[in-house]
Amino acid sequence: MPLRQKERMGVTMPAARTATKKTPSMKKQTVATPTMVAIIGAGRGGTALMEIFAQDPLVQIVGIAEVNAKAPGVKLARRLAIPVMRNYHDLLALENVDLIIDVSGNPAVEKSLEDFHRMGVTIIGGASAKFMWQLIEARIRATAEIEKTLTKYQSLYRLYVKEAGAAVTEERTRIACEIHDGLVQSLAGVNFKLDLCEQLMLKDPHACQATVRQTRTELKLAIQEARQVIFNLRPLHYDQLELIPALTNYLKSYETQSHIKTEFTVTGDEKTMPPRTKIFLFRILQEALSNVEKHAKADLVTVHLAIGRDTLTVTVTDNGIGFDVEAISRNPEKWDHFGLRGIVDRARLVGGQAKIESKKGRGTRVVMHVPLKKEAVRNGSN
Repeated sequence: MPLRQKERMGVTMPAARTATKKTPSMKKQTVATPTMVAIIGAGRGGTALMEIFAQDPLVQIVGIAEVNAKAPGVKLARRLAIPVMRNYHDLLALENVDLIIDVSGNPAVEKSLEDFHRMGVTIIGGASAKFMWQLIEARIRATAEIEKTLTKYQSLYRLYVKEAGAAVTEERTRIACEIHDGLVQSLAGVNFKLDLCEQLMLKDPHACQATVRQTRTELKLAIQEARQVIFNLRPLHYDQLELIPALTNYLKSYETQSHIKTEFTVTGDEKTMPPRTKIFLFRILQEALSNVEKHAKADLVTVHLAIGRDTLTVTVTDNGIGFDVEAISRNPEKWDHFGLRGIVDRARLVGGQAKIESKKGRGTRVVMHVPLKKEAVRNGSN
């Protein structure tokens, strides 16, 4: 078999040429020079080859031959400052060519290249060239998919960091308000009553006893408020992370403080839920119920957890005044003010989605779906 025919059947790139460079110490060292490549065809194959070769310092594309001016690779070649020729014979006439790759799929071109002979020039065409650009195209697609996935998780990580910081600030503010408006005021009242008892102790013993009883009642309320603050700081028992008992206690306290009747139902077993999901879910429900208390003017709110094998569905429904979801979603300030962004973003952080449904005069419903299996795999170490 002639040497040229053997070269055409191979797919191995010719080795980069080397040049000798003299240093001040007169020592010789070899410096690699790029392989000069010419590509015939600017369709999918030519485009894939240009995309990968353009990033390789050991390859230089000296020209592209394409008869179709609208071929996808023509625009890319011009952006990369690669000469574009309509006639592939102009490529063959170039002197600084080490490798010619034919991805045109044109039998006439392939036949012509079989008769082309030049010392030091390798030709790849036909099935070998097609296999080469298909591998390269697959690599490009895989790289793009990896970059897309990385971008997605980088976005979620930034969101997680932002949410974590905002959540800490929000919780500190809320707890400070609870202590100031509730516990501190109660203790101040107890202190005042004790001062009064001291004054009445000798003047009016009966009034003093009545004041002591009132003080005792107020002190019990202060203790209860202190316990509630502690519970809000640590709602789940971290040794067992039991979500259902924690939610039950929270809803009882919520009903007492907000004067909004609550109904809580559960289907399924919470043991299938990862710990991280439980914690985020509790915070999401806190956010949703807080929104009901602040904005809904409701007197009834229902919470339903449906824990399936693969998916967790949470539904929070109130009978309040409702609102125009579409109008609010177009206004970032109101979207944040209503606490809706926090619900949606927190749901995303556990791989789920939250949907808000509401109409004026018809109440509001928040529905969240979280894939349990994916979350369990991601948090398997928990």
